[in-house]
Amino acid sequence: VQLQASGGGLVQNGDSLRLSCVASGQTLSVSVMGWFRQAPGKEREFVAAIGWNGINTLYADSVKGRFAISKDALKNTGWLQMNHINPGDAAVYYCAAKRSAEWSSGAVDVPSVYTYWGQGTLVTVSS
Repeated sequence: VQLQASGGGLVQNGDSLRLSCVASGQTLSVSVMGWFRQAPGKEREFVAAIGWNGINTLYADSVKGRFAISKDALKNTGWLQMNHINPGDAAVYYCAAKRSAEWSSGAVDVPSVYTYWGQGTLVTVSS
């Protein structure tokens, strides 16, 4: 499975942005798609995840109520809608996917459980 993330850019404090992640290859093997981010000098952190059925979603507390994750299985595409962006959201954003459908804390919100990763897309926030 190959993942291609896009949509990053320079935004102002309070703006919105939508990131996209297109999956190709053996996409039927994917059960969960996640978004992570990594700011300079910091560890990669969980942002959001969605089950491939679209029913289960999980958000980091820092983005809950501001970000929304979604996906279209027919298009093999996932999105991360980012609203009310603040300087703390500035980072390289990565989409990731895993085969296991296990859905629990520690099963979808840590980088190590994901097998496939996109190349990252940079979000810069000006205040």
